[in-house]
Amino acid sequence: MDPVHRALLRTHRLQLSGQLLVSDSIVPFLYQENILTEAQVEDIESQPTNRQKSLKLLDILPSRGPRAFDSFLRSLEEFRWVRDQLLLELQTRPGPSSTDVCRPPDSVLQKVPSDRELSRLASRLGAEWESVLMDLGLSAEALFRCRSDHSLSTQGAALAGLVRWRRSEGKKATVERLLRSLTAAGVHPAVLEDVLM
Repeated sequence: MDPVHRALLRTHRLQLSGQLLVSDSIVPFLYQENILTEAQVEDIESQPTNRQKSLKLLDILPSRGPRAFDSFLRSLEEFRWVRDQLLLELQTRPGPSSTDVCRPPDSVLQKVPSDRELSRLASRLGAEWESVLMDLGLSAEALFRCRSDHSLSTQGAALAGLVRWRRSEGKKATVERLLRSLTAAGVHPAVLEDVLM
């Protein structure tokens, strides 16, 4: 997601969470448009209040790639006043253009990710976590172990796999290697960018 769009959603986070009813049309639309995975829809719907559902959606959206913001705006058909307000602010707000996509510096790409960064990444990965770990070289047996040890938590299973990868690869377990596997699994690079910030 464009940094300008991400900042806009962050600025209006509390206001949006109080105005939107995400379960009725927004979440189903974003699922239909391939912005949300089934696991993310379940995660949103499992929240006890509508406000918490909205906040969970706003947590997930920035990591869902370049189409996420436009799809979110299109999903606001029943909340046109919200969409119009966001569009108006976008027109008046100065900011970098979407062509200013920044690649992390080499110093970041060559470092080994910390426990905290791996944990944040695991929380952003949905159903793609297994594809990422297979691309990183984890065996089917290791994946099965992660899945069975953390059968109630996708995040826990993903984190266990990422930690296992880092331990087995040592200094070769770099951010750059992680970025390649995320890209191969169809995860937008902005997910990793968010994790490293």
